Amino acid sequence: MFQIGELAKRCEISTDTLRFYEKNQLLSPAGRSESGYRLYNEESQHRVGFILKAKQIGLSLDEIKELLGIKLEATEHSCAEVKAITSTKLQEIDSKIAELTRIRAALKKINDACCGHQHSASHCSILAALEQE
Repeated sequence: MFQIGELAKRCEISTDTLRFYEKNQLLSPAGRSESGYRLYNEESQHRVGFILKAKQIGLSLDEIKELLGIKLEATEHSCAEVKAITSTKLQEIDSKIAELTRIRAALKKINDACCGHQHSASHCSILAALEQE
């Protein structure tokens, strides 16, 4: 058993981040010392590792919480439930990529049309394009 500072050091994150995870019910101390300090164990470290990996692939705190719940009661859930979460996330990402691709194309079009000279911006094609309806 070790205190929050040691867990933070082992996981290479701040104690504030660990407290945030606790506040959002992603992590609970394994116990408390006689003086009331939070105590953690190896399982706590593994859970934080799970949270960090899930964050790296873009999962939200709610999605991570849902996956942790499934993980805790794995025999009560199916792989299909887990896959549904990641499939939904993939669909969200694909939508965002499509939107960003559209935005990039529109921005590139008006950017490429601008001469970029140092003269007055009163006839700037970018400003004109943004004023069009």
